Amino acid sequence: MAQIFDEEGNVIPVTFVVAGPCKVLQIKRKEKDGYFAVRVGFEKLKPEKVKKSKKHEPFRVIKEFRAKNEEDIKDFEVGQEINVSIFQEKEKVSVSGTTKGKGFQGAVKRWGFSGRNATHGTKHEERTLGSVGATRPARVIKGKKMPGRTGGERVTIKNLEIVKIFPKENILAIKGALPGRKGTLLEIVKK
Repeated sequence: MAQIFDEEGNVIPVTFVVAGPCKVLQIKRKEKDGYFAVRVGFEKLKPEKVKKSKKHEPFRVIKEFRAKNEEDIKDFEVGQEINVSIFQEKEKVSVSGTTKGKGFQGAVKRWGFSGRNATHGTKHEERTLGSVGATRPARVIKGKKMPGRTGGERVTIKNLEIVKIFPKENILAIKGALPGRKGTLLEIVKK
């Protein structure tokens, strides 16, 4: 993350995202494939890095974006390059990505529980969960907030604003924080 200053001198917190160039590899149509979609490749690989068939250019990431109808995919053609020029400044976008994995965590860190009292005989139990069962079903009910794996899940943040676009470097400055660590693969969708 970084900061950008606007015309009035206000600080805007931003995250810089390398957004492309992506290449259209395939267009799927209902007649042939049963549905409409555009298949896109991101981050070219050296040909020697690929062990399988070299039918197409090798890419590190290949993603398919579904479409509802023919109208949504009419602007794309195989071999077309998609870059930051499809976005505009002040435009709202949704960004999806995988959050940082934090491993196995207790209920205080995972769910924000307050823990137990620090006095009155609470020895070595300040950050424990407390009673979790119920007397009636005589078992722990599914979905109970308990210790476990935290993070590492797909999250979508909506209504983020594109503050600035750097077309030469294919970089977007998006207002606010985005899910994941540095180098996380993100999906940016126009509103």
